[in-house]
Amino acid sequence: MTETGYSQDWANLNQFREENKTIGLPASGVKRVVFMGNSITSGWLSAMPSFFTEKPYVNRGISGQTSPQMLLRFRQDVIALKPKCVVILAGTNDIAGNTGPSTLEMIEDNIASMAELALVHKIKVVLCSVLPVYDYPWKPGLQPADKIITLNKWIAHFAKTTGCVYLDYHSAMSDERNGLKAAYGNDGVHPNEAGYKVMAVLAEKAINFALSKK
Repeated sequence: MTETGYSQDWANLNQFREENKTIGLPASGVKRVVFMGNSITSGWLSAMPSFFTEKPYVNRGISGQTSPQMLLRFRQDVIALKPKCVVILAGTNDIAGNTGPSTLEMIEDNIASMAELALVHKIKVVLCSVLPVYDYPWKPGLQPADKIITLNKWIAHFAKTTGCVYLDYHSAMSDERNGLKAAYGNDGVHPNEAGYKVMAVLAEKAINFALSKK
């Protein structure tokens, strides 16, 4: 995207605008689930497409996005689709500084705002831990591992105090350096098929639990 185009659609609202119109509202009795996220969410479609095609799951991940971008498109790409549940995975690109410097408090505010918007609209919320990262290939030297652990502790606490479900990918996918296990990814950040298989099992459990809550 050109610099001009990027500034005009910073949150990339055009990405799913037409697809959202096409998909329409879920049929009666269908418990739609929307996955909101970045490239880790969008990459799931190519690595493990059956996870979405065989269930009423809608993928709304956009590569490179940070939590403020997701928040700006949350009404269009989540609430308007009338899901029963949303799975929110955000924060790693903020820590990497993809859209400029960001404190953990800024990330927390954006995640909280997305969750609160969903809850107001009677949408069950699954809040995901940020996946482990030892170093970002495109932004080396930031030492993100400890920041991710701190952010995840906040996400877990926020979920507990607001009735959301906390989905802990980090514990299952981290190595001794609190980076992504080599078996689960090829660049230390993005999962491979094996990584997504681990995530799928954990996500299904969290979604089912969220949908069962009154």
